[in-house]
Amino acid sequence: MSKPENLSQFFKEDNKTVILPIDHGTVIPIDGLLRKPMELIEQVDNYVDGYVVNYGVAEACRDMLSNRGVCLRTDGYKPTYPGNEDEGSYRLYTAEDAEALGAHAMMNMLYLHHRRESDNFRECAAVISEGREYGIPVILEALPFNIGRPEDYTVENIGFAVRLAAELGADVVKTAYPTNGTVDDFRSIVEAALVPVVVLGGAAMGDDTALLTMVENAMEAGASGIAVGRNVWQHSKPAAVAAALQAIVHDEANVDAALKLL
Repeated sequence: MSKPENLSQFFKEDNKTVILPIDHGTVIPIDGLLRKPMELIEQVDNYVDGYVVNYGVAEACRDMLSNRGVCLRTDGYKPTYPGNEDEGSYRLYTAEDAEALGAHAMMNMLYLHHRRESDNFRECAAVISEGREYGIPVILEALPFNIGRPEDYTVENIGFAVRLAAELGADVVKTAYPTNGTVDDFRSIVEAALVPVVVLGGAAMGDDTALLTMVENAMEAGASGIAVGRNVWQHSKPAAVAAALQAIVHDEANVDAALKLL
């Protein structure tokens, strides 16, 4: 398939998307993802347009994922902790691997200001180049420094990260909603992005109203969708929160209406 055909597996007629990342199994043990991914997919599949998966899940769940967009995570990354050196993002897979798995997109981290920034930039550029050759779109997950650093996710830093990803050639940019950013702040970032922007959910908030408000604000600012993982599969009602998110993204529901689905 061509890039537009592959992207259409995620972005529906309204050009919006609800993506569920379940690629955290290579990062750190996380409650809620230790069960079989098949069970999670079965629960939420009616409410999501696509998934971000690692190679093993893409292979094991190939049949279950056949009716949704499949995005292969091409890199590995680890959160920092005492005694563990921060290696940032390191590439693992290629577009040839993605094609063999039947994936419709590839996702790779892009960490601006990281100490391994130059290596990371080259690896992202290589993924983008291969994606062009194979007709597979690339989603760059653009974050300042590393994952889990909300204090660094300022309007200025996120704005630069998003534009940087687009300048490198990303087909879609996944990023965080800026800490303390307004709708107008994020709108300026989206408008300067050149390509569609989807918003990640980050760590489980434990606050349905806060999550849905963030998503509503992002969509009002012009985001093309969301890529929310932990806030879905760590929730006590994964299918219900996925339905609420779908309602905001695709049906333009407000927070109050979406909360009633929970």
